[in-house]
Amino acid sequence: MKTKTKLICALFSCLVTVGCENTVPEFSGERAFLHLEKQCSFGPRNPGSTGYKKCLEYLIQELQSTADTVWTQPLTYNDPHRGGSYNLQNIIARFNPNAEKQILLGAHWDTRPWSDKELEVKDQNNPIIGANDGASGVAVLLEIAHILKANPSETGVIIIFFDGEDLGMAGENRSYAQGSQYFAQNLPFPKPDHAIILDMVGDQHLHFPIERFSYSQAPQLVRKIWKLANKLNLPAFDQSLGYTIYDDHVPLWENANIPAIDIIDFDYPHEYDNYWHTLEDTPDKCSAGSLEQVGILLTYHIYGIE
Repeated sequence: MKTKTKLICALFSCLVTVGCENTVPEFSGERAFLHLEKQCSFGPRNPGSTGYKKCLEYLIQELQSTADTVWTQPLTYNDPHRGGSYNLQNIIARFNPNAEKQILLGAHWDTRPWSDKELEVKDQNNPIIGANDGASGVAVLLEIAHILKANPSETGVIIIFFDGEDLGMAGENRSYAQGSQYFAQNLPFPKPDHAIILDMVGDQHLHFPIERFSYSQAPQLVRKIWKLANKLNLPAFDQSLGYTIYDDHVPLWENANIPAIDIIDFDYPHEYDNYWHTLEDTPDKCSAGSLEQVGILLTYHIYGIE
């Protein structure tokens, strides 16, 4: 498996300089995977936990070393379903904030406090590690941040790590995505041109059909991104329509009118055996090659070679 992963990474790295007149900075899936492992080394990152506090410090330090400006956006969520109050923090970083065109790249950095999809009832109150559901999207964007530091882009980039995405209750959509709901209702700057959310992008068996809210909200952006993926020969991206998923992209459109899409592989690893919201969502189920596919796509999009 390690040999296969290395071959995949080498293949996608070659795409960086092939097939276009200009060059695009190289995205390293291996470096991104180290960020995934680092987050998971803190343990579960559910709000208020020790792992949450350690990860918050780590993410802020990483972004402060790369971005032009970094700050946190605090919010409080009072859970009407399970009770309890959560002090949450969105983490916001900006690159080239004075550029005329701005794009937002986001992922949630919190992990679910309950493993409610575990088959054994006795395990369902344990918090998850969230290697794919949480750490994977953040890992890709941390590597993007390092690329932007070394290779400033003419396009302004806003990276946001949303908090409180995974505090929701099944069947209650708006109990999820607390951080993005708050952000969209309290924009700290003019709205960006568009937004791309990453969620569950590390699966070894990667497959990205088009999420249906995305296609409804921003069909032109969906077509542009999936067309670019096809041009780059990124095999995970599938032109067919998939699930309808309430994720951080929906509040951005509903509350702030920002065209927003979600790149998400919900069948993890496949339809009949899913690690989502279970204790099995661990780094060994993820791969550097998968992170690299997503990172290459975003890098080409940022640097305008489409």
